[in-house]
Amino acid sequence: MYGQRPLADLRWVLRGIAANQIARFFPDRYVRMTGHTGRGAAESSARQIADYFWSCFYDYFEILGIPASDIGRYLKGKTVLEYGPGDVPAVAFLMLAHGADAAVCVDRFELYRPSPASAEVLRLLLGDLEGAARLRGEVCFRTPLDPASGLAEPSFRYVCQDYGLSGLRDEADLIISRAALEYANDLSATFADMRAAMRADGIAIHKVDLAGQRCDDDHPLSFLTYPRVLWWAMCSHKNTVNRWRIDHYRRLLVEHDLKTVSLEPTALADRRLVDEVRPRLASCFRGVSDRDLSWLGFWMVLRKPTSRPAGRRA
Repeated sequence: MYGQRPLADLRWVLRGIAANQIARFFPDRYVRMTGHTGRGAAESSARQIADYFWSCFYDYFEILGIPASDIGRYLKGKTVLEYGPGDVPAVAFLMLAHGADAAVCVDRFELYRPSPASAEVLRLLLGDLEGAARLRGEVCFRTPLDPASGLAEPSFRYVCQDYGLSGLRDEADLIISRAALEYANDLSATFADMRAAMRADGIAIHKVDLAGQRCDDDHPLSFLTYPRVLWWAMCSHKNTVNRWRIDHYRRLLVEHDLKTVSLEPTALADRRLVDEVRPRLASCFRGVSDRDLSWLGFWMVLRKPTSRPAGRRA
């Protein structure tokens, strides 16, 4: 944790500041240098990566309570917006193949560029499809049946902007992300963008990892001990977690007038880990309760609130 090993801290901080300046002035070089994929580093083969994306795809519908046999009916005519798709727009492809009218992927860094590696993953996913989904999947590409040609517009759109915002207005029926919101460099702006993009009857599903940043030790919360100014100097332009805890997400839900359908933790730190980090927390996190500090990740399902009939009291 910050402050326990001053020399190690200094090396880690200086390295972080240098990388942050590379990301600021040379973002393409930063992406190549770090090898960011948007998935982590667990998968090693195209088959494993394809299986990972199948898991992501089905997770969203499991959270919504939609059986696999009903996914096509649910997606028919819908526009899907995905924040942080990573280097392969595989979930967008699966959404289109299963009946979505359009898929929009938005990212802060341009991680996706058609390549042999991404084409191989899409080729495997196409090969997994059957029936009507297979037929739709075949024509998702610029050249039918050729994943190397890239996904075809206008049904697929890839947007890359500084803050990872879509700029959509009342277009998205289903908004999704996995391990993306914790990397937003302006989380409030992302929530505002999400609300603006969502149709009146739309829904948003996000999986958020609050323990995704390891510093120079193995404690899952040690990154919360770095002072805010120092963290900003190291990370403001990098693809690094924003450190906001669950209490901040709850405040943003109220601030942006979004209705919580469900908000459930995926993992909780044990009391010992919270007790260890508590005395060393940066000042901006000292007011966070022990319970909220223990949240290491969560699933969040959101809607726009329904309008009240005129003249009816709350």
